Amino acid sequence: MAALWAFALALGAGALLPLGLAPFDMPPCALASAGALFVLLRRAATGRRAFLLGWLFGVGKYGVGASWIYVSIEVYGRVSPPFAAAVVATFVAGLALVNGVGGWAFHRLRGAGVTGPWSDVLQFAWIWLALEWALTWLLTGFPWLFAGYAFLDTPLAGYAPIGGVHAVSLAAVLIATLLVCVVLPQRLAARTSALGAVAAIWAAGWMLGHIDWTARGEKRAVALVQGNLPQDTKWTPAGLRLALERYEALSAPVWRSAIVVWPEAAIPALHRHNAARIAAMREDGAGDLVLGAAVAEEDPATGAVTYYNAALSTGGGSYRKRHLVPFGEYLPWHGLLGDAFALFNLSMTNITPGAAGQPPLRAAGLDVAMAICYEVAYPRTVAAQARRSALLATVSNDTWFGASIGPPQHLQIARMRALENGRFLLRATNNGITAIVDERGRVVARLPQFTTGVLTGEVYATAGATPFARAAVSPAAVLLALGLATVLVRRWMRRRKADSPVADA
Repeated sequence: MAALWAFALALGAGALLPLGLAPFDMPPCALASAGALFVLLRRAATGRRAFLLGWLFGVGKYGVGASWIYVSIEVYGRVSPPFAAAVVATFVAGLALVNGVGGWAFHRLRGAGVTGPWSDVLQFAWIWLALEWALTWLLTGFPWLFAGYAFLDTPLAGYAPIGGVHAVSLAAVLIATLLVCVVLPQRLAARTSALGAVAAIWAAGWMLGHIDWTARGEKRAVALVQGNLPQDTKWTPAGLRLALERYEALSAPVWRSAIVVWPEAAIPALHRHNAARIAAMREDGAGDLVLGAAVAEEDPATGAVTYYNAALSTGGGSYRKRHLVPFGEYLPWHGLLGDAFALFNLSMTNITPGAAGQPPLRAAGLDVAMAICYEVAYPRTVAAQARRSALLATVSNDTWFGASIGPPQHLQIARMRALENGRFLLRATNNGITAIVDERGRVVARLPQFTTGVLTGEVYATAGATPFARAAVSPAAVLLALGLATVLVRRWMRRRKADSPVADA
């Protein structure tokens, strides 16, 4: 019975974490989530139980926090509800294995003799950091639902320009576990030390948040167009006509803005088929247009056509999306899964990813770092362009998420990228949430979801770079390497001491 209660608590603790994130925005829930898992894993008697507790925590976290995937598959993928539910359940159960491995690893470290409240705190936080970092690259990654996003509007956000969202997560998890140590039955001195460490972490974040890592420069007027096209008819001849007419009408009053941004795949057709009409829309002396577009390139030698999800700028340059959405923009393991998905009448787009190291776009005389939709969730991908740019931009089509919690989460993630890199960010989406974000991650202006309109405002180019943007290697990877080295050295020293003649005597 005790084991069943522990498993239920692990599931509930995982489900609690997304409540700390947008749109719920209750950071204490994220602290309670991490603290509860810490307590449960410390009491796990076996590695198998620790794995199961971690896995159930992951099931709760992704089952609640990534529930928007069901909307994308069932509503817009046009598959039966049972099949959509089965796909989501498989995804959640599979991704939760990462948390299961984390639970097992924590138990193994404690079993190796690296124990005690302070050691447990550091090891738990180190493993949490390792799992978040792994999710930025493992099997192309799913960098979503990181604990650090819950603290974007708290003093802990001060760590973001230093070490990115992972540093904020690390600070939050340390606080959560230290608070557990405050209430553990132990000496008053130990409790006081834990409480002092919590205060120090919080105060350091507050002080870091008052540092201006970048400096504002020239100002630009911008206009972000939200077409609000219905997804179910967008990719039809009628949808194409509606898109051309709507974006032309919405943009007409704001062409004099220095930068006008249209969202991802604003015009639902290959760009080359409508490039002339789009060019004719713009007035003489108009500002630069940045738009998401479907691009095709033909190999003159073979005639093979390659398709890209791209962003183009009339000021110069183009960007091809690097991090594609599995099962949305391409089919992983096509040779293995292609026939299986054909049975369910699922058409998969085979888009080619763009190359690494692409140069920024140019708009209104500024270098603009671009991220398309989902890839804004990859901190290092954005930082690599941000250090060479004066402004960030992201275009998306969150219509796929419907009225779920996905779009608010997506905006929160984009806000963190602005803070990490000390850059203003323009976010244009088809049906929301379109927003202008300043260099501290604060929303300056936004359009509500499911409305047709134009968001106008001003942004500043910023000079300089945050420590996070300057770093050639992920700060999280450096911290993990240092932590691993510390564990290995401690184990080596313990074995050496155990094998010494003095120990034998």
